[in-house]
Amino acid sequence: MADVEKGGPVPAAAPAEGADAAAGGRSAGVVGAALRRWRAQDVLERSGSALRAGAWALSLLAFLVMACNEHGDWKQFDRYEEYRYIVAVGLLAFIYTTLQLLRHGVRLTGGQDLQPKTGLLVDFAGDQVTAYLMMSALSAAIPITNRMREGTDNVFTGSSAASISMAFFAFVCLALSALISGFKLAKQTYI
Repeated sequence: MADVEKGGPVPAAAPAEGADAAAGGRSAGVVGAALRRWRAQDVLERSGSALRAGAWALSLLAFLVMACNEHGDWKQFDRYEEYRYIVAVGLLAFIYTTLQLLRHGVRLTGGQDLQPKTGLLVDFAGDQVTAYLMMSALSAAIPITNRMREGTDNVFTGSSAASISMAFFAFVCLALSALISGFKLAKQTYI
């Protein structure tokens, strides 16, 4: 081909290199997008597991601190139904997060898991229900603890407040885990 203005030949390889570079740029963009998506999914998976591990530890602490809160006479947790409720929900949250962490461990080692859609529904519903129960338990225990602390502030009320605090932080972990589970459920295709 001849260049009309300069009268000289135009190299034939220049347009082909440009086309190859454009095609290579598109494929590199697709690969980069796929890698970014896989990384984002990995971050979501890890953060969900980390939040459940945090909820596991915090619910265990809430359960143990309240269950060991026995100091004689009126200073025994089992005399108050609000405190028994926080013990029961803390134990339930501990069992739920233990099972979820075991399930995640099996999934990471390549073992059998629930169907993907079923697993996402179980994660989302379980996180939601457990988080709401945890919030219910700690909101039931807060008023009685505040009333007791107005009269006297001792080891019993301090332990009760510590257990309630741990239950609150466990709730925060479970609520954030429910948000991540909900996001993963919303991104699931139904085809």
